[in-house]
Amino acid sequence: MAETVGMFLKRHRRRAGGEDYEYWTLTRTVRTARGPRHQTVAHLGKLDEREQRANGWNDLEAMLDGRAVATQPGLPWAEGRDQGSVTPLWRRVDVRGVRVERVRQFGRVYLGLALWRRLGLHETLRALMPPGQEEIGWDLIGAVLTLGRFCAQQSELELAERWYEATALEDLLGIPVEKINDARLYRGLDQLLEQKDALCAHLQQRYRDWFGVRFEFLLYDVTSTYFEGLAEENELAARGYSRDGRPDCKQVCIGLVVTPEGLPVAYEVFAGNRNDVTTLEDMVEMMEGKYGQAQRVWVFDRGISSEENLEWLRQRGATYLVGTPKSQLKRYQAELLDQADWHAVREGVEVKRVSSPEGPEQFVLCRSTDRAAKESAMLQRQIDRLRTQFEKMERRLRDHPTRAVGLLERRLGRWLGRYPAAGAVFTVELEYDTEGRAGGLKIQERTDRLEWARLAHGAYLLRTNHTETDPVAFWRWYIQLTQAESAFRNAKSDLNLRPVFHQKAQRVQAHVLVCFLALALWRTLEQWMQAKGLGSCARQLLKEMDELRSLDVILPTPEAGALRLRVVAHPEKPLAFLLARLGLDLPNLPKTIENVVQKSAHFVS
Repeated sequence: MAETVGMFLKRHRRRAGGEDYEYWTLTRTVRTARGPRHQTVAHLGKLDEREQRANGWNDLEAMLDGRAVATQPGLPWAEGRDQGSVTPLWRRVDVRGVRVERVRQFGRVYLGLALWRRLGLHETLRALMPPGQEEIGWDLIGAVLTLGRFCAQQSELELAERWYEATALEDLLGIPVEKINDARLYRGLDQLLEQKDALCAHLQQRYRDWFGVRFEFLLYDVTSTYFEGLAEENELAARGYSRDGRPDCKQVCIGLVVTPEGLPVAYEVFAGNRNDVTTLEDMVEMMEGKYGQAQRVWVFDRGISSEENLEWLRQRGATYLVGTPKSQLKRYQAELLDQADWHAVREGVEVKRVSSPEGPEQFVLCRSTDRAAKESAMLQRQIDRLRTQFEKMERRLRDHPTRAVGLLERRLGRWLGRYPAAGAVFTVELEYDTEGRAGGLKIQERTDRLEWARLAHGAYLLRTNHTETDPVAFWRWYIQLTQAESAFRNAKSDLNLRPVFHQKAQRVQAHVLVCFLALALWRTLEQWMQAKGLGSCARQLLKEMDELRSLDVILPTPEAGALRLRVVAHPEKPLAFLLARLGLDLPNLPKTIENVVQKSAHFVS
């Protein structure tokens, strides 16, 4: 499968009939076996008329909700429009005093808030947390927390002290800057955590309504995130296998359930020293207890499967598809050598259904030429490095025999452990001279193991109790597991799931919930883009949106003093294309505030 490296907008020009034509395409760069290549994702054509519309700040709620917005003719800044229904506002302006103030980040927070509202999270939280004695509604604080994580803020403290003031959220949500502080955000985390189950259930319903998700397949995987600090007040914080390369830090494990589209469905937080295999039963019971024991297929990787939990799933009548440990592949060596009955999935990938000696399960052999080439190159690199170390040690021992046998054995063990795949191919023993000193190495290469390793390169085995008989279908179901892995990459790299600065267990749980909601926004954006023919590289769209700013234009007038026009900067043409394709309008009409610099009204209820 070609790996997407990045996406960009590409301008095309051509001349026909003496006239120049210009159009745009959305293009992605992919890494292939033949090197990087450009692939066209969508033909965008010319700029949509929607980009030319002017919409007011007063229509902001309708724009965020995706409802149609009526244009407002007759305004002096809408050139070429009918001006019969509205009287223009004319002022003499001292152009030497014109200036720009209050430049704020607008694009990403506006898009994030549009996703928040189109998922209906604002209405759900408002119903779950009705107004009380609090000065700022907890539903709005929940939006601020999630948007901060969607915009990759490291902590609530950073959000309160720097980020919120630098964005247009004061205008969009109507919460004054001075009302956003770390204490209010921490209390908001506590309030939000109480609504976890209701939020997960709401998202599932919204996925059904918006994207038609049926939840026939659920993908499950586990990751970890580490703490900065001792986390002494968190009983779940413990040292365990760190997927972040930080074994020195305490951590928690997170089990995530996603759909084949990558939409997050539910999650649980486990102790940091919990084995992945032991989390599966808890997650399945949680999903069945909350959402029923519907007929669905659980898909998970070999690190989460064991004979015990597979038997447990069979007893519950659950259906599963799982990758198996590499050791089980040895049982099907003859089938790997047999070239009959293989089915091509796509170029370079083949599958074969094989018989099972026990029970009603089915097994599917899969092999990939690209994966085989990669694994072969990795093994050869390990073999070459290990041989180099053996040769160095051999020369030293011949020149300087030694009795420090224990030191030599530990050194050999360290090298074999550093290159485990190559270490399985070699048998190494110390050779001794007549005086009992180690004077050389006896190295044997296990050709049988090397031949098997090369045969098994690119091959893996799937195991299922499903009644389907098409091996291609099984492979397609299993390959969807990459969506769960991709979700974890988004959460860690784009949404700053790691590290965790909170020390209390409840706040850590709330931190993960906010990351989960931000991941739902991210994945929803990808689905939105795909539906509009824009590919699925949300990262590139957000990068473009980051360039969009809101600002106040100050116009000095002799009659009325200073006029302040709050506007959103006109997007560059590539971004205008993307916004038009998404159907996302911007509030491009100025909001006029005469004579005084005022705080903005609450545009979003």
